[in-house]
Amino acid sequence: MGGDLRAKGVARAYGARRAFRKARAGLAGLAGAVWLALSPAMAEPVTVAALGDSLTQGYGLPQADGFVPQLQRWLEAQGEEVALINAGVSGDTTAGGLSRVDWTLTPDVDAMIVALGGNDLLRGIDPSVSRANLDGILAKAQARGLPVLLVGLVAPGNYGPEYKASFDAMYPELAETYGTLHVDSFLGALTAQVDQVQAVRDYMQSDGIHPNADGVALIVEALGPEVQALIDRASP
Repeated sequence: MGGDLRAKGVARAYGARRAFRKARAGLAGLAGAVWLALSPAMAEPVTVAALGDSLTQGYGLPQADGFVPQLQRWLEAQGEEVALINAGVSGDTTAGGLSRVDWTLTPDVDAMIVALGGNDLLRGIDPSVSRANLDGILAKAQARGLPVLLVGLVAPGNYGPEYKASFDAMYPELAETYGTLHVDSFLGALTAQVDQVQAVRDYMQSDGIHPNADGVALIVEALGPEVQALIDRASP
């Protein structure tokens, strides 16, 4: 019952914000600055914190080429009024994310992207531990009434089928529990390439783990619409 009511509330907020943005876009050509001057509160940007690891932080790239700056530019090009906070820390696990989520969610934050789990995979951490950490992060966001986009990863098969099944399942299951938006894999735009050998050459850094600037651009194009949906859910 509580989940249904929450979902209905989210849907109403989504529709209201989407309707406002469409109305403002339609009037902009006629009223321009006058319209914005008459509605200063609604013109305030949505602040989104991107809680993640090196993939979020932009490891190995010039600052402007990282995930958050590229996503910021992409969203602005779509007409979104948004301010992204890069809360990515290289090497961070889900435990690290949980330990710093409280001070990441400052009062000005309106929504959050959660993209953690890659380092848990690299270390072979028990998925039940990772799940508990992600659950704690989502619970804190829920307590603040903040919408979340949960971005997962897909486990390789080298830890065995049980590990893979447990790891892969935790993201969609937690997203359903908390009513968050969900994307299967941060790297989905790259793993979807037909020629994976060429994709690694074209879109990955030499370590074979982190995307290069072109790879980040593909990721942003894939995730951008999902972040727009997150913005629609936020209430600045």
